[in-house]
Amino acid sequence: MAKIKMSKKAASIDMTAMCDVAFLLLTFFILTATAKTPEPLPVETPASTVEVKLPETGLVTLTVGKSEGKDKVFFGMKDRDVREKTLELMGNKYGVKFTPEESAQFALIDEFGVPIQALKQIIAMKGAERNKAGLQPGIPMDSLDNQLKDWIYTARQANIELGKEKDLDFAIRGDAKQEYPNIKKIMDILQDQKINSFNLVTGTRGKNY
Repeated sequence: MAKIKMSKKAASIDMTAMCDVAFLLLTFFILTATAKTPEPLPVETPASTVEVKLPETGLVTLTVGKSEGKDKVFFGMKDRDVREKTLELMGNKYGVKFTPEESAQFALIDEFGVPIQALKQIIAMKGAERNKAGLQPGIPMDSLDNQLKDWIYTARQANIELGKEKDLDFAIRGDAKQEYPNIKKIMDILQDQKINSFNLVTGTRGKNY
């Protein structure tokens, strides 16, 4: 009896639904993603296997790095209301008057590194212009003009005057290639104000087994 040969047809799968799902997911991630803000003083933190999450509020970050061959320190505060109050107190201390508009704009700046006398010019700039590498010279912290010490003190004072229940936390974010004496200067300024507990920010790396 002769065998009947069945004609072979290529199987096809309708991928329309899969494409729709892929585009929906892509659109979702694009719309919900947060663009990384350019840093005025980029640093590459040293690697560590210890993972401790920094607080989302009530945190002051001191960034130490090198730009154009010079060591620089930048100052950042998490809470916007603390930023505004700290600016007011620093302005009173140094005789620099900031308008309400300048104060509101300063509250949007995460981190800065200029003497207070030049802060008005930085506030007036747009974000991209303000964060150009090498533009900000860093906050003075020498013996004759230690503005970093005053920023730390007034930030704590502002936190108290705003009625915050918790004291400010401090974190030092230093470049991996930064020399230890420069980091120690920051530690000494903190300890002079009885701040003996602070975080050292590091990057994560895998554990070696």
